[in-house]
Parts: sequence; C-alpha cells; structure tokens
Amino acid sequence: MGIFSPNNVMVLNMRDPYSVLGVDKSSDGKQVKSAFRKLAKKYHPDRNKDNPKAQEKFSEVNSAYEILGDKDKRLQFDRGEIDAEGKPKFAGFEGFGGGHPGRGPQGFGGGQQDFGDAEDILSQIFSGGAGGAGGSPFGGQFQQGAARGRPRRPQPAADTKVFARISLEELAAGKAQVRIGPSRTVSVTIPAGTEDGQVIRLKGQGEQSPMGQAGDALVTISIRPHADFKRQGDDLRIDLPINLDDAVLGAKVRVPTLTGAVSLTIPAWSTSDSAFRIPGKGLPKKAGGNGDILVYPRITLPKEKSEDLVQLMKSWQVEKVK
Repeated sequence: MGIFSPNNVMVLNMRDPYSVLGVDKSSDGKQVKSAFRKLAKKYHPDRNKDNPKAQEKFSEVNSAYEILGDKDKRLQFDRGEIDAEGKPKFAGFEGFGGGHPGRGPQGFGGGQQDFGDAEDILSQIFSGGAGGAGGSPFGGQFQQGAARGRPRRPQPAADTKVFARISLEELAAGKAQVRIGPSRTVSVTIPAGTEDGQVIRLKGQGEQSPMGQAGDALVTISIRPHADFKRQGDDLRIDLPINLDDAVLGAKVRVPTLTGAVSLTIPAWSTSDSAFRIPGKGLPKKAGGNGDILVYPRITLPKEKSEDLVQLMKSWQVEKVK
C-alpha cells in the first residue's frame, strides 16, 4: 500500500529497516546479521507454505537487510540520503530514474543488486555453511530478485543413492520396503526379472533440498542368498534330501516353495542325477508368468547305523559279483 504525494508520485510506505529487523541504531554488523538470519529462517516461504503473508514478511526482511547489511547504504540511510527502499530521497523528481553515485545509470531501482552477503547467509541457514552461488544448493536462486522475496524456479536436489538388500520372497512378490535416508521407508515395486545389482529409479523420492524439489532415489538392488534355493534365471533350484528307501521304492515328499510347501511324487529308483520340475512356482518373468522350481534329490543315509541296512548292502554286493 502507499499514498499519493501532491505531485501524484506513488510513494511506498516502507517500514524503517531497524524496526523490521528488530535492532536499534547502535547495533553492530554482527547483531544485524544475526537478526536477519533468524527472521529469514522464520519467514521463508518454503517453510510457511500455508501462510500467505510469509512472502511479504520475507521480502520485507530482505529489503531491510539490503540497507543495514551494507555499510555504505546504512550510513546513507542514517544521514537521510536514501529511504527504506534504498532510493534517494525525493527533491522534486531527482533520483527518479536518474543515476546515483556508485550505482550506475539505473540507480537503486534497477541493475545488479548489491545486498551484502545475504545470499551467503541464506545458503548457510539451509545448507549448513555452503556459500556462494556455486556452492549453494539453491543454484544461485538468491541472486538479485530472490532477496526481495521472489526466488527463481526451485532447483531439484541431487539424486540419493540407496543400497537395498531384498529377499527372494520380496522379488517374487514384486514389492519391498526400502529405507530412504535415516527415518523414511517407502514401498518399492520390484520389476519382474530384476537382477542383482540392477538400479531402480524412484522419481521424487530422494532427499529434498531446503529450497528445491526432491531429487530421485537410485536404489541398487542386492538379492540376499536363500537358505533353500539358488536362482537360475527365472527358475529356482533346490537340492532336496530324501531317504534311501524313498529313492529306491518311490514316495511322496513335501517340497518348500516361496509361497508354501507343495507335494511332489518321487518315482521309484530315483538317483541324484534325476531332476523334477514344479511348474509356475519360480520367479516372475518379464514376459509374464513364472519360472519353475527344479528339484534335485539328494539321497541321505539314516543318522543312526542300521545293522539291517548293512546286511542288506552286503547281500547286494554278493549278488552284484555273481
């Protein structure tokens, strides 16, 4: 808001920069900077998205620091040579669009802005000390107009790299819970056919810079070894222990899968060279459907020595020699 002077020139009702920053005229530069840091952090629009007046407050604070954060401008303001906007005091139309010592032909109303180290201070507030346009995570967005509360388009944060170890069960289900950062876990879709070491990009799920959009999360998949299965492409191999008598006479056995055990018939006279297939119980395929489980019998002897079995084997050896 403003008032009209007798000459019909619009004059903004800018507040005194000392009162805006809450400091008095005896405050030194360190106190002024400290007050600016506190208020800039408090009123920054990104931290007050539901407060429509935050932008105005932020702009006002920045404008005040343009004056008090610059030694020369502060002296000019104290002497009454410039107003709270940093413009020369009116004498008729003097200074309106005219030059000003040390400011170039556009005076305080245009050209390259000079507001001390406001950019460095704001960068330090949100980045923990990185200063300057090059080192700032804001991509230099506090240059020029940003100091008046008009930041440039937010820059996305850098991608966040994440290492996730998943189980075969999660790979088969196509879903896994992955931790992003120290305190956030997200549900990730695991595409069919995902290999060990494959990277999955999660758009907008990375860490968020204080002044920009969230970057992406790059999740490197590592598949944990399984107690029962070995992966062979989309198939799963299992070495299944079976008793000697079951191998000789045949039997029905229980075989584990990733979703529960199933029954499998072992034919009589099966050997360790045999292989049996359980269709559709393997891993999801890219083209659709699932791979199989390949069962390899591994013949085992009784834990306790059996004299009957020993005599049987001796008799069998005699018959084999004949």
